[in-house]
Amino acid sequence: MPDQQKTILITGCSSGIGRCAAYMLRQRGYRVFASARRQEDVDALLTDGLEALQLDLQDSDSIQLAVDTLLARTNGRLYGLFNNGAYGQPGAVEDLSTDLLRAQFETNLFGWHELTRRIIPVMRSQGEGRIVQNSSVLGFVVMAYRGAYNASKFALEGLTDTLRLELQGSGIYVCLIEPGPIESRFRANGYAMWKQHIDATQSIHQEAYRVMAQRLKKEGAAAPFTLPPDAVVKKLIHALESPRPKARYYVTFPTHLFGILKRLLTTRALDRLLLKVSGGGSR
Repeated sequence: MPDQQKTILITGCSSGIGRCAAYMLRQRGYRVFASARRQEDVDALLTDGLEALQLDLQDSDSIQLAVDTLLARTNGRLYGLFNNGAYGQPGAVEDLSTDLLRAQFETNLFGWHELTRRIIPVMRSQGEGRIVQNSSVLGFVVMAYRGAYNASKFALEGLTDTLRLELQGSGIYVCLIEPGPIESRFRANGYAMWKQHIDATQSIHQEAYRVMAQRLKKEGAAAPFTLPPDAVVKKLIHALESPRPKARYYVTFPTHLFGILKRLLTTRALDRLLLKVSGGGSR
């Protein structure tokens, strides 16, 4: 529990991890600014009694307006930033147009980078702050047909590790959270993006897509070892409140397992396992 009320900005609060984090941190005594891309989601957060901001990570003006509005309400102070808003664009690498890959990076990396850059001077002036990035198990291992998302999370991890080194001694701590399967709308949103942007009928990967689509559409089914979003928030709380936060927080059994296997297995052996787990897109 924080000694005094501290302010945190959370992105991607329309559902899942972001929404859960907003409520849990408010209950814990934080002043939470919950943000979402769509105005109807912002309105729902406001109705629930949260301070909410419209923030589109693909729009520089939206990012600037959200930051300006927040700082005006907090007398220019912000203790924590939880970068969470992201999505996954399914599809084989050879079926991804460069524009699709660019759009994935705009939300999952470039928007986070721009928002973080605008916040760092605030934290520097305070002499303290916490920047927490919600990455993924797919930030350090890959699965087939998730190339755009894999790439965005690998890039996020490299950028975050660099930032952590560069902020040493500033009082600003930078942490990565690496979840595996978490209860959310991630699969449903991914299926919608796949339907919108990938022409499966013209792809050599038609059969893999067929199986993948069945998985993504399946109501109520969850991947093995799926945890509720509060499992991520518990790690977030440690990252925000520990005097010595970890650089990385694993969440779920698959994250711990693949963290170990990546160190132990040869690349060829790990590839075989990851291809099997990917299920040709079936998992």
